[in-house]
Amino acid sequence: MEQKISIEIKNLVDKWKSKEGNLIMILHEIQNHHGYVPRELSLELSQMLDVPLARIYEVITFYNFFKLTPPGKHKIAVCMGTACYLKGGQDLINEVKNILHIEPGQTTKDGQYYLDMVRCLGCCGLAPVMMIDEKVYGKVKKSEIMDILSKHGSTD
Repeated sequence: MEQKISIEIKNLVDKWKSKEGNLIMILHEIQNHHGYVPRELSLELSQMLDVPLARIYEVITFYNFFKLTPPGKHKIAVCMGTACYLKGGQDLINEVKNILHIEPGQTTKDGQYYLDMVRCLGCCGLAPVMMIDEKVYGKVKKSEIMDILSKHGSTD
């Protein structure tokens, strides 16, 4: 496993080493591939770029995009744009939190669901909106959330 990590990081470092902002670009590629930035990859990257691990974590924690833990199997995105917010977006967030026992930015203990609050899903006419994986649900009522979640897996 360690050999595979070194090759993956070496290829990314070679690809981006001569470009400005290479740390962020490498982290983006790691995140896109793994869904988060694993600690062991951060350690390898630190050594290969000769950048302190603290600097890498400073970048990871500064930008909202980067995650330090594996995402859930299903990503729930609840829109909190103006239209969705005014039509009950916060109620949807609260109901998902109550059902799954997680806060936005967290994954359920079983690794099934990851909850995210997003600024806009581009479906303002369907407010309030939530999306699970690639499926958009519009005009969602709080009472429908359990049924919607159950279509994507266990809610235990």
